[in-house]
Amino acid sequence: MRIRLAGPGDAAAISRVVRSLSAQYIAPDCSGDGAATLLGSMEVKAIEGYLSSGYRYHVAEDQGAVVGVVGTRDGRHLYHLFVLDSHKGRGIGQALWRVAYDACLAAGNRGEFTVNSSRFALGFYRKLGFVEAGAEENRNGVVSIPMRLTEEPKPTIERNARKRSTRPFP
Repeated sequence: MRIRLAGPGDAAAISRVVRSLSAQYIAPDCSGDGAATLLGSMEVKAIEGYLSSGYRYHVAEDQGAVVGVVGTRDGRHLYHLFVLDSHKGRGIGQALWRVAYDACLAAGNRGEFTVNSSRFALGFYRKLGFVEAGAEENRNGVVSIPMRLTEEPKPTIERNARKRSTRPFP
């Protein structure tokens, strides 16, 4: 597996990953119109627009196929973080976050980040060190929980209770 900076040629692969997982895990918590708006914001053309307007995306590839995506806006807002179900539990989401985190710090961020979490991803973001910054929101039928991070990311997420890892982020 490798993680690399994404470019315009990756828009279709990014869209496939984020749309498929959003349809499965986020859209069910949204109204019908909210789900349509959410998924529309992840179409190839939308991703191309994000890439051309300064959003920074990295992709995780396994044997040449995109299996994970992280995107940030303004060097401080975690916009997308998705890993295909077939590759979950391997530390890819955590590694993608670390790459995005480091890139944002290198661009001048002082360690303050925000994310609008889905209900499904709330536990994962908590494990990364994010905390709720307000009550659950419903904007035009799209449900999210605002979160923030103002400290160094936590060490690796425990994979199981018997095997604790003290290895720092990659």
